[in-house]
Amino acid sequence: MSAEIVNRIANSKLITFDLEDHYPKGERVLFDIKDWLLEGFVLREKDFREAAKHHDWSIYQDKFVALHCSTDAIIPGWAYMLLTTYLSPYSKKVVVGDLETLNSILYAEVIDKLDVSEYKDKPVIVKGCSNKPVPQNAYIQLIEKLQPVARSLMYGEACSSVPLFKK
Repeated sequence: MSAEIVNRIANSKLITFDLEDHYPKGERVLFDIKDWLLEGFVLREKDFREAAKHHDWSIYQDKFVALHCSTDAIIPGWAYMLLTTYLSPYSKKVVVGDLETLNSILYAEVIDKLDVSEYKDKPVIVKGCSNKPVPQNAYIQLIEKLQPVARSLMYGEACSSVPLFKK
C-alpha cells in the first residue's frame, strides 16, 4: 500500500508576494553628463547651458531617466536641476544616480502605495528570483511594509524558504 502524495505547499495558506509583479513599466535611460563636459571632467556653464538648450529632449518621452556622470567630475547640483527642467515635460521620472538607484526609487514609490491589508495575520513568502532588475532596497522596503501586518515572513520559494520574522 502506498500513501497518497499530498502537496502541502499548494494546500497551505501561505501567500507568495512577487516584487516582479509590481515592476514599474517603462523604458529606463541612463543619461551620462560626461559627454557635455570639457574633456569629460570640466563643466563650463555657458557650454553646458547651450548643449541643454539645443538637445532634443523629446527622445525621453514617457521614459524614466537617471542622470549620471561616469567620470570623477564634480557636478554642481544646479546642473542636474537644469537638466531636469528640460526633461520634466517629457519623462515619467528623473533621478540622479545609476539605473539601480532609479529602480530603487521607482519601487519605493510603488511599495509606499501598496495596500497590505490582505496580508494581515497571514504567512507571507517574498519570492526571491526574478527576471527583471528588482533592487535589493525594494526587498528591504517591502519587509518594512509587511512586518507590521503579516503573521510571518519568509524569503525564497515555498519549497525552500528562509524564515525572516514570526509574530
